[in-house]
Amino acid sequence: MTGNRIARVFLVLFFIALLATPFVIKRMSAGREAGGSKIDAKTALARHGFYLEEVSHAAGINFVHQSPRLDLKLDPITPEVASMGASVSIVDFDRDGWPDIYVTNSAIGSKNALYRNMHDGTFQDVAGDMGIADVNQPGTGVSTGAVWGDFDNDGYEDLFLIKWGRPELFHNDQGHGFTRVTEQARLPPWINANTAIWFDYDGDGLLDLFVGGYYSEDIDLWHLTTTRIMPDSFEYAKNGGRKYLFHNLGNGKFEEVSEKVGISSRRWALAAAAADLRGTGHPDLFVANDYGVSELYFNDGKRFHEVGEQAGVGFAPKSGMNAAFGDILNQGRYAVYVSNISEDGILIQGNNLWVPKEGTAGDTIKYQNLARDFGVELGGWSFGAQFGDLNNDGTLDLYLTNGYISLDRNRSYWYDFSKVAGGNSSIIGDAKNWPAFEGRSLSGYQTKRVWLNDGAGKFVDVAQAVGVTDVYDGRSVALVDLWNRGVLDVVVANQNGPLLLYKNTVAPGNEWIEFELEGNTASHSGSNRSAIGAEVTLFWNGQQQVQEVSGGSGFAAQNDRRLHFGLGRNPHIEKAVIHWPSGKIQTIDKPAADQLHKMKEPA
Repeated sequence: MTGNRIARVFLVLFFIALLATPFVIKRMSAGREAGGSKIDAKTALARHGFYLEEVSHAAGINFVHQSPRLDLKLDPITPEVASMGASVSIVDFDRDGWPDIYVTNSAIGSKNALYRNMHDGTFQDVAGDMGIADVNQPGTGVSTGAVWGDFDNDGYEDLFLIKWGRPELFHNDQGHGFTRVTEQARLPPWINANTAIWFDYDGDGLLDLFVGGYYSEDIDLWHLTTTRIMPDSFEYAKNGGRKYLFHNLGNGKFEEVSEKVGISSRRWALAAAAADLRGTGHPDLFVANDYGVSELYFNDGKRFHEVGEQAGVGFAPKSGMNAAFGDILNQGRYAVYVSNISEDGILIQGNNLWVPKEGTAGDTIKYQNLARDFGVELGGWSFGAQFGDLNNDGTLDLYLTNGYISLDRNRSYWYDFSKVAGGNSSIIGDAKNWPAFEGRSLSGYQTKRVWLNDGAGKFVDVAQAVGVTDVYDGRSVALVDLWNRGVLDVVVANQNGPLLLYKNTVAPGNEWIEFELEGNTASHSGSNRSAIGAEVTLFWNGQQQVQEVSGGSGFAAQNDRRLHFGLGRNPHIEKAVIHWPSGKIQTIDKPAADQLHKMKEPA
């Protein structure tokens, strides 16, 4: 069945639903705690083992994201075109042992913020002093995300700024400020991207950079020569931005090698993540694409091979907006979570939880979608999601943010959206054919999801019960132990909304352990100093869990580089095994619980 025929079927189904049920903004009930009512902190701690309190103002954070104003030709559908750009990433930029927060803004002239952790529960915006605030200047485009990695192995995390416009690279000058090195790095003049990750794809000890384009790189959204800038299909669009792989040459310069190493897709990329999915020692690459299928690239250390359909993750076209890895069953294997669109009574794409099939591994690994079985399929118009043990019980939970365009609560854009979806490629691809928004909502004012993992293959949504009650248009989420207490706090960036900081309180009893890794680069061993790509497998109480240091995951986000493991009650830790990017394997016998272990790779 062609993409256009599928879209027309969707249109017919929409009319049936429209006649049967007047549009209302609904909350999805699947996978939720009965009642969904807000419960006080004491009850939440007793019932679920944790409680999230929103403390941004008390912590000195009063950041509100602004969307861009684009070419006037796009004014009628600006809410749709300019619906992304709010992002959050975590970095300890000054190496003081306390994680800091970087957030992007997306209006011309607006400023990004770098919130330095003041160690007392508060944060101070130092982006201006550091030289990475005023980065959305006319003619240069606007910020849509940021990822951190030590590209020159000097011990300080450098900043790559993702943009609709001129991408920027800033060198971290030992925590005292940042120097712009975009031209020296030989980055292209313009990329319309929403995703990027740092990873060392060839194992030479130097961090490389993947950037996934969304709109084509020859489009200036502020100075359009044509309105034919939209996807040519709602399911199989291949007219988006190119994908870039910048190989780190080690002298402050990068070489773009994507096509040379087997990456030539022009699907509309929205999220990417990398991990060693096959145990080969090489990080594989997963890309979630809008208007199409996901892509999985196996990496042999020199070239990438696209195997999405073969592995089972690349045959169902949806609206991929998130890519995050998690060992959800404590089996030492990663599942992949991809968010999509669900609107009760109208469109149910459903989110995907790709879990490795039993008996498959290596190059023949196969994935099955268990999102429905596990209870994490329906999340509204879903965006960023991250795995983390929020109550320290020893299993990875899942935090999801959602909500697309929240304007007039009583008027919906879904009817006109369906008319576009039912058109042929010439109609879909031209922005002038899209009906004007006129202040209407599209999957707005949605409640978030905080899914608790029971360790046996089931998740239950407890968001309302544990204090997550906001209905902003969520985009990016990052998990981080902000105050070095052994619990994961949550930071959420909202489109045209405030940055939210949820401080986590965990009930006494459940223990934890954390690891902060540093690769040894003295002998050019093959490990980058950020230790991105290093894996820690923890063995305790007869089970195991694997986590990998990430150079970016979720949607336009980056978690704390430190790895956090919940342990449950009375844990007996057998060992932690570190697989360094160089190939070295280090075993730590009986590491102590309730501590942060700082580990440097042995020479």
